[in-house]
Amino acid sequence: MGDLMLVLGGARSGKSTFAERTALARGSDDVTFVATGQALDDEMRARIARHQADRPRAWRTVEAPLHPSQAVAAATTSVVVVDCVTLLVSNLLLSLGDPEQGQVLPDEAAAETLVVAEIQALIQAAAAGPRLVIVVSNEVGLGLVPPYPLGRLYRDLLGRANCLLAQAAASVYLLVAGLPVDVRRLSLSAGAQGSALDDTARGKDDD
Repeated sequence: MGDLMLVLGGARSGKSTFAERTALARGSDDVTFVATGQALDDEMRARIARHQADRPRAWRTVEAPLHPSQAVAAATTSVVVVDCVTLLVSNLLLSLGDPEQGQVLPDEAAAETLVVAEIQALIQAAAAGPRLVIVVSNEVGLGLVPPYPLGRLYRDLLGRANCLLAQAAASVYLLVAGLPVDVRRLSLSAGAQGSALDDTARGKDDD
């Protein structure tokens, strides 16, 4: 059975650095890095280039903006890093829209089905092999409610994706100002490991 780790955090919280250091400690050079980012503009191309330069050259990099589950399933290394679910959900949402037809907001049911299916496939791929799979994602539900429908749909779907991953993960870390907090251990020690996450994963969370 595989070992799934979820690493959460806000922007510039240190989550990717923590994930990469963990991968280096566990797998050294035997690591596959699954990237979901797409170089659609100059700023994103520069950002991706910086991240690539910071990673060990021996690591294998696979670009999988829509189906990282397939890349995880095909990986043969002892550690796989998926960075990140934040962009994955955005990519999936945008794949459903058709700007030329004026369709900016995708059908909510179709979007949820697409995102949940890929997250479940990612969980299954992580569980299939004897390796560590580290999944990075943003925690975006702590700020203001987005003022536009697409933003609210994105926030809700990313929140559900994070909950599904957290339920399946053996370890969950939240990065706060560069410091990792062991969420799974805190949850177990508080005796709060069931109902709240279960309700949220079933779509019963409130705004």
